[in-house]
Amino acid sequence: MHYHLVMSALRHTAILLFAHGSSDPAWAAPFENILKNVREQTSAPVALAYLERMQPSLIDAVGTMAARGVDELTLVPLFLAVGGHMRKDLPVMVREAEARYGVKIAVRNTIGESSAMVASIAAWAVGQAK
Repeated sequence: MHYHLVMSALRHTAILLFAHGSSDPAWAAPFENILKNVREQTSAPVALAYLERMQPSLIDAVGTMAARGVDELTLVPLFLAVGGHMRKDLPVMVREAEARYGVKIAVRNTIGESSAMVASIAAWAVGQAK
């Protein structure tokens, strides 16, 4: 048991937010705001990466984190639903990053799979009609 506690203390974990990306730089503003808010709520390192068209890419963000000593990442997809990118592209990218940098990446659910987020979006939508 003591060994487990020591090993847990040696782990360096981080949160990696993951968004689609766009050719329009202004598109990233809400995601940068989410990044800022997450950083205010945790002492863990937090980064934001993009699937395409924006930087940093997932592989680059993981590389930066690994260079800082991070060996475990929780990847939080800022996608509303599971589609082709989540089913096909992301698993390939995660395997490549894990192999290249020797890190463990735990991929979490999309926003739309969270009942709390669905309820928040529904409340927001109702509020828009008032």
